[in-house]
Amino acid sequence: MTNPLLDSLRLPVVAAPMFLVSGPDLVVAACRSGIVGSFPTQNCRTVDDLDTWMGTITDSLRTDDGSKPGPWAANLVTHSSNARLADDLRLIAEYKPQIVITALGSPRPVMDVVKGYGGTVIADVVNMKLAKKAADAGADGMACVSAGAGGHTGHLSPFAFTSAVREFFDGMVIIGGGISDGYGVAGAITAGADLVYMGTRFLAAQESMAEHAYKQMIVDHGPDDLVVSAAITGTPASWLKPSLLASGLDPENLEPPSGAKNYTAGTASIKRWKDVWAAGQGLQTIRAIEPVSAIVDQICQEYETARKRLFDR
Repeated sequence: MTNPLLDSLRLPVVAAPMFLVSGPDLVVAACRSGIVGSFPTQNCRTVDDLDTWMGTITDSLRTDDGSKPGPWAANLVTHSSNARLADDLRLIAEYKPQIVITALGSPRPVMDVVKGYGGTVIADVVNMKLAKKAADAGADGMACVSAGAGGHTGHLSPFAFTSAVREFFDGMVIIGGGISDGYGVAGAITAGADLVYMGTRFLAAQESMAEHAYKQMIVDHGPDDLVVSAAITGTPASWLKPSLLASGLDPENLEPPSGAKNYTAGTASIKRWKDVWAAGQGLQTIRAIEPVSAIVDQICQEYETARKRLFDR
């Protein structure tokens, strides 16, 4: 059965929502390039900022020439500590993004609103327990964050995760974790995924909000320069060792944070990520700071080469 959302894409890729990195420019550039653009609502310090961002994205993607940009997605933290969830959800109902991705909590709080206007709910999951809960909650799809992903990461192999989820779930499966080129996209689709999450690959894009030093660190380093630790946020995440060192932290001796986990939107959450930078294992293939359009063009070429290689065997 065809899926109109998937059929509208040039490439089965989501420019994954990245904290303090994904903004309107990156979202719009991704959608105009024929993939899914997304951003975390937490990137906006206030509800008014979020209103402006959503308005900008919506206006920028209106076309009069018959072209059809890819869909855009808003990423909401549904953890109970997110005091701004209700306000963010009110704006979701107003601007109606085609996709809403929930993270760090059950998708249940957004289901009625998003399904009410015909949107698609994707639950961000990092293990099988959460995947089964998302299925039980009625999510349309799952973003299976696997080993190798940047930021808050999982521990399962992308291929193993896809196969395990497909045993009980026939909805949309998005897989992410160290996939940074079209060859990896083709492999994931062949293995049963519908879409591929790519975060790190777009981190060094010209349109991303990452500061130049962060982008250059992505270009200059590889997977051996990463460490996975729960010390920064209380949840395991993949960090660039050079950024830890620059912040006066010892990557080999990170102390766990005190207190309860907190994913509150706004300034408190931003402080923990401002100087310590995340990345996934796919950064080895990123060799320059480029516009999103050029990145997508390259991934498309690799994807077609991989498909031809598969069918020619």
